[in-house]
Amino acid sequence: MNATEARYQQFALVRDMLDTPEIIARFRPNQAADVAAEIASVGRLLLTGEGSSRIFPAKNAIAHARRQGWPLELHTEAGRQSKEYDLANWAVFALSNSGRTAEVIELYQSLRERGHSQLFSLTAFPDSKLGSLARRAFVLSCGPEGAVAATKSVIEQALFHRALLEHVAKRPALASHLPSLARQFRDALTTPISADIVNKLANARTIYWAGRNDGVAEELTLKTNEITRKRSDFLEGTYAVHGIEEVMDPSDVVVWMDPYAGSLTKFEDVLVKGVKLTVIAVSSQPTPFPTIRIPDGGDLSGFVQMAAGWNLLVEIGIALGINLDKPERARKVGNEFVG
Repeated sequence: MNATEARYQQFALVRDMLDTPEIIARFRPNQAADVAAEIASVGRLLLTGEGSSRIFPAKNAIAHARRQGWPLELHTEAGRQSKEYDLANWAVFALSNSGRTAEVIELYQSLRERGHSQLFSLTAFPDSKLGSLARRAFVLSCGPEGAVAATKSVIEQALFHRALLEHVAKRPALASHLPSLARQFRDALTTPISADIVNKLANARTIYWAGRNDGVAEELTLKTNEITRKRSDFLEGTYAVHGIEEVMDPSDVVVWMDPYAGSLTKFEDVLVKGVKLTVIAVSSQPTPFPTIRIPDGGDLSGFVQMAAGWNLLVEIGIALGINLDKPERARKVGNEFVG
């Protein structure tokens, strides 16, 4: 993605993406420290939301907490399924960019009717319907987005959850890493991608995203639909070599986020040699496949990987001549509450 060329700058989506490094740099990690203390006293936290407001923010924060061995009991689920659970002894934190998402509003209405008080929210706008149902409502600093696909709000939501869980565990560390993360994010967002890789993806029948269950590949699967209008699928872990190869085609492409070193040979044997499709890696390390090299973000690598994925999707959309800002059917608010 070229930050200065008119063919990129004409799209609000690109401008939203390019705003994100500055949003990272000025993020305030301590804004929910007092709420974190309340959540720690409960000991259980459900992170909920719909689509992009849950996939990367919740899953990436939970994956980090589990890697660190933090004792808080964590779970994530979308609103309707969460409504089926017994959440009497849980704190609940709902994310909704618009604050008008029907599923989480209905969940919070149901919980309030049962006398549940440990309800928190994060939205992009003050005085939202969701915020009115929460005991404490937070507001994003990134401002409204110009495109249908959520981008900069997703990153700020993910930073919020990361900072929140650090404070719950009494291990606040994010503040010192924000300057370097902002630089690495911009580098991954604007690194040149070879025309061969872009053309292969632009001509793919299906773009598969393989990777950990940490929200990165799954969120990029959704963004593939919204931004490039191409079919996509998320293949968690090593799912790509455990049966789905039976229906893959040589025109398909697998984009593998941060490949497992121990699985490189298996992916090459099953997918490249067997199916004869293309595997593209996004990694800070060299791989046997065509590789988009990104900075090593350490335990914040998911954010850098997300930037590289955005970069790739914009290049595909530009190559296909798509209006990146306005999908034909997708809406900014997927299912808006009416009441």
